[in-house]
Amino acid sequence: MSKHNSLKATGTASGKRSVLKRFERVKLLKERGLWKKGQSPIGLPKTKDSD
Repeated sequence: MSKHNSLKATGTASGKRSVLKRFERVKLLKERGLWKKGQSPIGLPKTKDSD
């Protein structure tokens, strides 16, 4: 008997993450011009990754 496709573990490590880490969000905000120098990295606005 074979495993169902949804139960196989292949490709789980290479899957795309649905959330960004704090430094990734800061980088994205800088690229979009929404980051102000000296701004606190705590309580950042939510961002959608454009990829």
